[in-house]
Amino acid sequence: MNRHLSRMIALQTLYEWEFRAESELSEIKGRNVAEYEDKCEKEFVETLVSGVSKSKDELDLIINEAAPEWPIDQVSLIDRTVLRIAVFELLNLKDIPPKVAINEAVELSKEFGGENSSKFVNGVLGTVYKKFEKEIISKGQQTS
Repeated sequence: MNRHLSRMIALQTLYEWEFRAESELSEIKGRNVAEYEDKCEKEFVETLVSGVSKSKDELDLIINEAAPEWPIDQVSLIDRTVLRIAVFELLNLKDIPPKVAINEAVELSKEFGGENSSKFVNGVLGTVYKKFEKEIISKGQQTS
């Protein structure tokens, strides 16, 4: 199954949810997953969407600390959503190497963000990785 596509579905779902806050998250996710059901990892999409939506405030604080010159409400919605997904992956998903989470976020920002999005996303995630490197490394070494 395609994890890049699964990240795109999570990005689309979280973006739409934030943009249209009155919409039900599970309805948006269900519609987006149904479109690519045979090509995506539904459980991975669910993990990203539920994890990011539940820890949005905590993720925003981490992003704010990593990019203090860019208050979170001034970061474009697409870049903010890409960053939230990547920070969530870095800090919570031990089966995903940090380099993969960062590279995937950079690719998503190239595909969907503005002209300088990928540089911004890469810089913020590099800062987050350095700050949480010990926790990220130990998380990856833990066994299930």
